Amino acid sequence: MSERRTITPAHRYRNNDKLIGIGNTFWNESYENGVAGIVGDLDDGVFHMADGHEFVNFTVCSYLDLDTHPKVIDGAVASLRRFGVLDHCIPRTRVQTRVLLELEESLGELFGAMVISAISTAAASTGLLPMIASGHLGNGTRPLMVFDKNAHVSLANAKPSCADESEVVTCGHHDLDFLEDMCRTYERVCYVVDGSDSLGGYAPVEELAELQEKYNLLVFYDDSHSLSAYGERGIGYVRTHSPVLDERTITVATLTKGFGAGGTAILLDGYPEETRRLIERFAGPLGYSQKMNAAAVGAALASAEIHRTEELTRLQERLRSNIALFDSLVLTEQADSTYPIRVVPMGDETVVEAAKQVFAAGFYTSPVFFPIVARGTAGLRVMLRAGQSAEQIKRLCAALIEAGARPAGTLPGVADR
Repeated sequence: MSERRTITPAHRYRNNDKLIGIGNTFWNESYENGVAGIVGDLDDGVFHMADGHEFVNFTVCSYLDLDTHPKVIDGAVASLRRFGVLDHCIPRTRVQTRVLLELEESLGELFGAMVISAISTAAASTGLLPMIASGHLGNGTRPLMVFDKNAHVSLANAKPSCADESEVVTCGHHDLDFLEDMCRTYERVCYVVDGSDSLGGYAPVEELAELQEKYNLLVFYDDSHSLSAYGERGIGYVRTHSPVLDERTITVATLTKGFGAGGTAILLDGYPEETRRLIERFAGPLGYSQKMNAAAVGAALASAEIHRTEELTRLQERLRSNIALFDSLVLTEQADSTYPIRVVPMGDETVVEAAKQVFAAGFYTSPVFFPIVARGTAGLRVMLRAGQSAEQIKRLCAALIEAGARPAGTLPGVADR
């Protein structure tokens, strides 16, 4: 009888034992304290629960509230009526209706790029990053794939498949010195980074553009959190701040958050039209029967039209005003930034209780903990939106301070670091 063998994991790019072993404790505590797994009905911006509790959700990524805009809702319904099908379930490489082509043409004009749609940003990154690693997107050279330490999980999850095609390393958050060293050492480098972080902050786009020009660096951005909320016509932080607009820059951005619809846009510059076919055929999930359905496309078409009007500018101004009001009341590391996300520092041991206390006061702020953030840096994530009233923000800030947040104008203490 042969001896049974056990498998020793490599743990080169992920470690589920650590991820689940530590993280699930926080999640269980959140569920037990009623600040995760919440169910309610949304009515005029307020959630109503079966037990009668009402709350305003301050952890929503629809920064301009376009997801509830009547024109966006009507656009989704009209698209269903027009095309007579929700999702004609066949890969677009085989058969497709005109609806996706209309959206990509509209978004292409809006963003000034070749646009390919996808069902989600995670699907887009999962498909595109291995093609970059193999050199099939880029100049044909297999690059060193450098993932930013804080890259979103939808990016980081592609490390193992990229490692089958090229070498993969992880660098410190926005570590430009490390990146330049790699550019000097390797024939080609690709840097994978969030253009706008899910916990606040922007990528150093202008400095990265200098490295692109100097070393032919390729940068893959996920700019999902700034699309619509930032820039003229809502083009986002990355494209506003002058990246190299050719094959050395690839950007993905969800149409679900600030854009208020569904799906994702892949923005390409300087690529020939045949690149579209290559991506549709070989970019993993983008080649399957997974694409934006007619309702999501109709909503996105309607949102794109709003982006071409002064209404978008007004919504952006209201968002900035609400961000400034919050910063005048509560201390966070993200203060004085145009970014709409704030993380209110709390201790690992107290963050769930703080979220529970704020929820009882009528506001939902999500507790973030390991592995969402590093251990010892837990906090309450607050997302500001254009549609929030000044009174709601003031009441939220009072509840946060009551739960342990520091008022604006005070110095952070040891417990906050």
